[in-house]
Amino acid sequence: MKIKKLLFALIAALLALPALAQEKVAGADVIEKFLKTKTLVVLDNNIFNSYNSGIKKAVESSWKITQFEYCSYDDFQKRKFDPQYSFLLVTKDYYKDDSDKMTYAFLSLLLGGDYKSVYDMPTLASFPLSYYENQDYEKYVYKLAPIVKFMQNHVNLTKEHPELTEKNIVLYYNRNAEKLGDKKLYIIKEDLPKDLNTTAKVKAIYAKQFEILAEEENLEKIVESGDSKAVFVHKVGPPKGSPKAARCFNVVLGNDGSVYYFGWHKISTKEPDGFLKGDFKKLGKQ
Repeated sequence: MKIKKLLFALIAALLALPALAQEKVAGADVIEKFLKTKTLVVLDNNIFNSYNSGIKKAVESSWKITQFEYCSYDDFQKRKFDPQYSFLLVTKDYYKDDSDKMTYAFLSLLLGGDYKSVYDMPTLASFPLSYYENQDYEKYVYKLAPIVKFMQNHVNLTKEHPELTEKNIVLYYNRNAEKLGDKKLYIIKEDLPKDLNTTAKVKAIYAKQFEILAEEENLEKIVESGDSKAVFVHKVGPPKGSPKAARCFNVVLGNDGSVYYFGWHKISTKEPDGFLKGDFKKLGKQ
């Protein structure tokens, strides 16, 4: 399936699943140019949501790879043609061949330069945040620090391992499940389907350490603690009460920015919104 130039870097498909986008991997020339830039962190025009404070906190605590400063979206539109800058911002896209045309928000790292549009700007890294309309900020803002760490890790990884391409990068990340070791997986109860929402049911199919959390606030405390042995499920699904749904993305992410698993499915009666049995089995089989 072709996607209308989605700004993906992490998010891609296992090649056996033709409906998912290919993950973008920047070439050596793009990475070299990026490392010489100043990164402009693009703030949201809506000053009343929690994104701006969240991204500032994340960048100030975790961004090490380049110099950075903040700019407005209007300023981004003026400066995006300048190759001395790179940009960290929320992008909006959709799957061209999806009849529902649902849109998704990604945190993307783009290289500035003489490009016709934002869709042509080279992508160094990207990470799914939420459905775009009615963004569920409370479900991802507190995760921005590990997400920002991941994006820098991704750039460094692709620089050091030029053999990684769009055809094998997701498989590379999913093999990190082998490194879970004594790490503990945390998942919020509402992110589990009804037939898998108890400890006993999960334990029957997943033998590694895990804990089901009752509330979003519980996971927020674990992420903010910086516990190096904590990994958690970041689920991208439709906002509460949304009459429409298309895709569910599931990423297992560590506080240090390591990705241990990525999966997705089209939401249906058989495969509801949530981290499903198949996800646990793939994560646990490594």
